[in-house]
This record gives sequence, structure tokens and C-alpha cells, in this order.
Amino acid sequence: MPALPEVDAANGTAAAAIAEALTSHGACRIAGLFAPAQMAALRTDLQRLRGDGALRPASIGHDAIRNLRPDIRGDSMLWLHDPRCGDAARDFIAVLDGLRSALNRSLYLGLQDVEAHYAAYPAGNGYARHRDRFRDDDARVLSWVTYLNDDWRETDGGALRLYAEQGCVDVLPQSGTSVCFLSELEHEVLPALRERLSIAAWLRRTGTTGS
Repeated sequence: MPALPEVDAANGTAAAAIAEALTSHGACRIAGLFAPAQMAALRTDLQRLRGDGALRPASIGHDAIRNLRPDIRGDSMLWLHDPRCGDAARDFIAVLDGLRSALNRSLYLGLQDVEAHYAAYPAGNGYARHRDRFRDDDARVLSWVTYLNDDWRETDGGALRLYAEQGCVDVLPQSGTSVCFLSELEHEVLPALRERLSIAAWLRRTGTTGS
């Protein structure tokens, strides 16, 4: 199984390295962009919101055509722009927005905003193979996932499976790991043996609709 390019964000050249990896492979794994304390704050915020009942079952579809299909998608979620989210969520969006601007300078993608949500997958749940870019709206250009799971082991399952040009790649959802990939790439979330916590995000442009 091929491996994704690894980007060390701690050396200050994350945007350039991510841009190079996206051009050559369509995806990369990023470490060091968020400090352990930031990961802990995000995890605590998500667990608080889940305990308060703020998360809701995630739907599939787009705009007016949305359906709950737990057989396809089994997570519960809350958008990070929701006022119930804490400072950690707002800081996360600010980091990705800065990265959005830097990637625009490198790749000229026309990225204009960031959307993101917390996601909690109960044990045994996943998300069937799909694309993040909708058939009738190409606003989503880059997809981003950051994992919030402490002490995750390979035997826990729950990998993100990317169907890249170089072949199928599995990424374990370990805390501190982020993945960036083209939103047109097919991918799935494999079921896990324990609860799986993450943030899913998209760097977007003004979309155009089509058939």
C-alpha cells in the first residue's frame, strides 16, 4: 500500500510543502501544525458539546436534498461556526484560514473561505465511499481532516481510506495528525472499535453549478 507524502508543519514551510504534495499526489499527511495543548482543547470542546447534546446526526446530500442514512454515514456533527463552540474551534478556523491564503498564493485556487465541523463516530460506525465535491457544485476544492483521538492503535480501526491515483492509502486517526486532499478524491471512513473524534473541513471557492 503506498504512503502519503509527510509534511512537517513545525519547520514553517507547511504551505509550500502541502502545495507540492497536492500537485504531485493529490493528498498529504501533516504533523505539527497544532500543538498538543491545542489538540487537547479541541477534544475537550467536542466532548463538552457532545455531552450537552449539541451534536446532531449527520446527513448526506446537498442543499434541499438531505437525508439521514446511518447505513452510509454514522457520525454526529456540529459546525464550528456555531456559537456554542468554544475558543479552540475559532482558533482552529483561524489557522486554516491563514493556510488558505498561503495556498492561494502557491496554487492560485481561488479559495475564499473555510467551513468545518466537529465529527464524532460511535464505535462500529463509518462513512461509505464518497467524494466531498458535489456533482452540482464545485465550491469544495480541498478537504481537510484533523484527528483528536488519544492513544489510537492500528487494531482500533477507523482509518481514513483514500483512493488516490497512486493506489489505496489508509491513514489512522491519531491525535495531532491532519490530512489534506483534493475534494474530488474518493474516500471513506472505516468503522472503528472505539469512538472516533475529528474535525472535517473544506477550503472553498465560489462554486459553479452544473448537471
